[in-house]
Amino acid sequence: MSGSDRKYRVAVCGATGAVGREMIRILQERDFPLRDLRLLASERSCGERIEFCDEEIAVETLEESSLKGLDLALFSAGGAVSERFAPCAADAGCVVVDNTSAFRMQDDVPLVVPEVNPEDLAGYSERGIVANPNCATIQLVVALKPLHDAAGLRRVVVATYQSVSGAGRSGIRELEKQSIDLFNLRALVSERFPRQIAFNCLPHIDVFLPEGDTREERKMVDETRKILHLPDLAVCATAVRVPVFYGHAEAVFAELERPLGAEDARELLERAPGVQVMDDAAQELYPTPIDAAAGDEVLVGRIRADGSVPAGLALWVVADNVRKGAALNSVQIAESLICEYL
Repeated sequence: MSGSDRKYRVAVCGATGAVGREMIRILQERDFPLRDLRLLASERSCGERIEFCDEEIAVETLEESSLKGLDLALFSAGGAVSERFAPCAADAGCVVVDNTSAFRMQDDVPLVVPEVNPEDLAGYSERGIVANPNCATIQLVVALKPLHDAAGLRRVVVATYQSVSGAGRSGIRELEKQSIDLFNLRALVSERFPRQIAFNCLPHIDVFLPEGDTREERKMVDETRKILHLPDLAVCATAVRVPVFYGHAEAVFAELERPLGAEDARELLERAPGVQVMDDAAQELYPTPIDAAAGDEVLVGRIRADGSVPAGLALWVVADNVRKGAALNSVQIAESLICEYL
């Protein structure tokens, strides 16, 4: 954090959602230098009260007028809301950290993971907006960056195992209800997901595109290239929804430009910011979504050579998708902005 005594007027837009509530908790946990905190959401949440630092703050309706006089706004209220209100906030002199896909691939909007490409924040002044990447992309690039710095990336293949909380509170409720209905021999209803999610795996996150990829998979490809400044990097992603409440896992296969042994990779990852290595096959130690729950770090295990290519590594990457994959990364961006630029 900055050594300055300045405090900031901050808004959380989408304050009553799962990510918004986590943002509020993290602002308190990390003692963010707040002069004022405003909680904004849709009209139906107006008047709801959320606890912050032993006080209760009333949620206000998000309107253009409510964004005036702010220094920072953390948006997590859906892409359509961000498209409408984030430019209004920026025009009013408020710097926006947006957690939706609305601006991620726009050339004049930085797409940032502070452990990976903090230097890109210098471009925030172009639009007054910084984009927070997709949750699955964040944990992937945190693990890939030290490997790329050491040996260069040629190709990345990743299969994700993404929890239902990535689909919001409705996803959590659907897994809960279907699990209860199954045990009580009741008919299942699928509303949030296209097929039964309880005790099942769905290789289908977001909509299918004409080429056969889903939009979630395309996000991972495009965002990884942008964050790592590797526009021609070969990336293949398969995104799968699994019946886990919190925490995304990924099986990652990285083909490198130069050979890098598993032990060297392990040492690099142990020193990397934001990474915790859990990797001891003899002790059956490896990360799972339960290990990542409510944690700040990206957990990495099963680090081993991939003998199918000349210079390949395989690894298993896990993180709390609501925390590091969304809320924490947004707050870290805000911290970096006030430390270096605001």
